[in-house]
Amino acid sequence: MIDLLRANDPATGFPPSWYADTCALPAPRPPLDGDRQVDVAIIGAGFTGLNAALTLAEAGLKPLVIDARQAGWGASGRNGGQVCSGYNKSQRWLEQRLGADTARGLWDLCEAGKSRLRTQVATLAPDANYKSGIAHGSLTARDFEDEKRDADHLATAYGYTDLEVLNATDFQSVLRSPLYHGGTIDHGAGHIHPLRLVLALAQEAEAAGATIVENTEVTAIETGPHTRLTTPTGTVTAKHVIIAGNGYLRRLSWRYAARVMPVNSFIGATAPLGNRTGDVLGADIASADSSHVVNYLRLSEDGRLLFGGRANFSHRFPNDIGGKLHARIAEMFPQIADVPLDYTWGGTLGVTMTRLPWISRLAPDVYIAGGYSGHGVALSGMAGHAMAQAILGQSANFDLFAKIPSGTLPLGPYAQGPMLSLAMAWYAMRDRLGV
Repeated sequence: MIDLLRANDPATGFPPSWYADTCALPAPRPPLDGDRQVDVAIIGAGFTGLNAALTLAEAGLKPLVIDARQAGWGASGRNGGQVCSGYNKSQRWLEQRLGADTARGLWDLCEAGKSRLRTQVATLAPDANYKSGIAHGSLTARDFEDEKRDADHLATAYGYTDLEVLNATDFQSVLRSPLYHGGTIDHGAGHIHPLRLVLALAQEAEAAGATIVENTEVTAIETGPHTRLTTPTGTVTAKHVIIAGNGYLRRLSWRYAARVMPVNSFIGATAPLGNRTGDVLGADIASADSSHVVNYLRLSEDGRLLFGGRANFSHRFPNDIGGKLHARIAEMFPQIADVPLDYTWGGTLGVTMTRLPWISRLAPDVYIAGGYSGHGVALSGMAGHAMAQAILGQSANFDLFAKIPSGTLPLGPYAQGPMLSLAMAWYAMRDRLGV
């Protein structure tokens, strides 16, 4: 089994990226040293774990956060920065399977997650630069009809009127690519510099009373009346545990590995476009599309195109990340095909069979969340908050999240290699055929 913590990234420090180069990166915090007994231990110092730690610390507890690398090192500090509405399935899909009330409750949780994130950016990390708007492009006429139905349903059943439907001509005036049959702009969604936010969350959690230890990998979990975590430099015994490592968790839990597949995604940052930014986007909004292997993009504060996609369903990064990304940029935006990429980087996220997160209990006092499938910027923080609330005796939000159907791989984690390869080939073929 490939060690995803070490397979693709430098042995120390943050992986190179435009995000890392535009942050004041902190020095590593000390690792765990010896044995500890705590009320709550949290594995993973990303959006999920740090939001849980902050909620618990603000309630007067002293959670211990354990990260195998550094706070914000994983997907929380490398992603596309898109703060999406809803889930990777439509509300109509959720209603058909879970009922209208549960689907509405899940929608409200995501809306609360977006609101929570906007408040955190405003109060803790204004340099994370929250900006409103995500365009979603329809690659086929059928996709566009689905977009319109979803927008109508959200307006009618949920009172959500922030989705603007645009025909092909109007959409191409915003996202200047000839590939789309129309689309929507979600004015209630947005985008941020994610690494700046996650670093600020770590500082705020510590100020509230949490402790973060870094470069400390949890290698085993023994559940019981008190759960025991084993690391190379000591053990942690805790009354409650939150596991929040997303794509890097499969070594710790068979049940998690049977539901959440690690998938690599890649981002490139072009050279600054200067006065050519309008050749790509007619507004300073983010964008994604209806392809199965999603293309996502936005402009950076210094006028670069940040373009992501071309997911890799093996566990190792390809040798030529930049070549594949640049080819896709040139296909979508031939008008900037001459602009080179200054940065390329990859990261590992968690994806489930349904592309919906798995949020559950492994034991009565052991909570786990992951598999956000590209919707993690808002959802992961709310999931961490909900798990912390459950520990504090307020389980309503966690119980709602736990109703989300995530699916199980037919052969558990043993099927991940073949399943990932087949999935990559299948989705790539569907994108080429437009089905």
